[in-house]
Amino acid sequence: MKKRLIFVNNREEKIKMTKIIGSPTRYIQGKGELKRLAKHASIIGKNLSVVIDKNIKNIVLPDIEESARDLDIQLNIIDFNGECSMTEINRIREIVKKGESDVIVGVGGGKTHDTSKAVGYYESKPVVIVPTIASTDAPCSSLSVIYSDEGVFEKYLFLPSSPNMVLVDTQVVCNAPARLLVAGIGDALATYYEARACERSEALNCLNGNTTKAAMALAKLCYETLLSDGVQASLAVQNHVCTKAVENIIEANTYLSGVGFESGGLAGAHAVHNGLTAIEATHSLYHGEKVAFGTLVQLVLENAPKTEIEEVIHLCQAVGLPTTLEDLNVKEVKLEEIMEVAKLVCSPDDTIGNMPFEVTPDDVYAAILGADQLGRYYKNK
Repeated sequence: MKKRLIFVNNREEKIKMTKIIGSPTRYIQGKGELKRLAKHASIIGKNLSVVIDKNIKNIVLPDIEESARDLDIQLNIIDFNGECSMTEINRIREIVKKGESDVIVGVGGGKTHDTSKAVGYYESKPVVIVPTIASTDAPCSSLSVIYSDEGVFEKYLFLPSSPNMVLVDTQVVCNAPARLLVAGIGDALATYYEARACERSEALNCLNGNTTKAAMALAKLCYETLLSDGVQASLAVQNHVCTKAVENIIEANTYLSGVGFESGGLAGAHAVHNGLTAIEATHSLYHGEKVAFGTLVQLVLENAPKTEIEEVIHLCQAVGLPTTLEDLNVKEVKLEEIMEVAKLVCSPDDTIGNMPFEVTPDDVYAAILGADQLGRYYKNK
């Protein structure tokens, strides 16, 4: 995402005051929707190239095939090999051409989605995204992250629009490990606070425009939903059951946060996430788990009201998201490592520049250690 910040931090662009909001053309969510995939997709096309993560193929394929039964729909099933690389994108493009498909469907996690979106872009085909987990807000975004065949980051592919359709079968999501849904809560937690920071600073959002009232409303609703339903949902998915609270959190993690972050903008929380990559011990954590701690750091930077900080800490600790460096697997705090993180956070092409005040490495260093102490304090209360 952060390459977009080259535009975000261009203060001259703000004079235009162009407001932009982006979202999928259609968002569908509910139990058993995978069995209706073909019917939903038929409004876009009849010949579907379905790119499926091989790790979940045996789980989802029966429902996908059932969805096309008795319909004038052709399914071309394509195994995704695991890496969103140009090699894999071009391999799938050739299969799509031979099959004369008119719709690309990506079923799985983030790299499956990014590959499918890229194939749709290069082949000028509409795209349907079917997330099988709710751990990030990426399904609704107009971005693909491209890696080498070995998994090394190469580039961001900015797309002209979000997917044509996003379809979420909530029972499939509930069958995934509970930690993934909780990680999604962590990612979604930052949405409102980062959008609020961008609104205050008049920074450009991820679509290179100013935020709209609609985007801010979605971002705030996202946060309110996490507060009202996060704990209940995290408990329910431990037993793989899909309650109303789980449905609400899946929508918050996927749609509200997806539209909210892209149309609202990114700021301190995601910059802290990026900075934490300097500490190898954090690499085993999910994206959203690190973003949750980043949200707490951003609030400390802002000197946010005590009630806001307490709300975030209580929610994180209730669902199992990190609020201390120890939670991030940093067992021994080395001050020189924290300063290295702080310097990365303040990189000129990262989102920290969207905060409504100047932020220095010294500020971030203090905020990280301050957030850590707050997390420890409330754990011991």
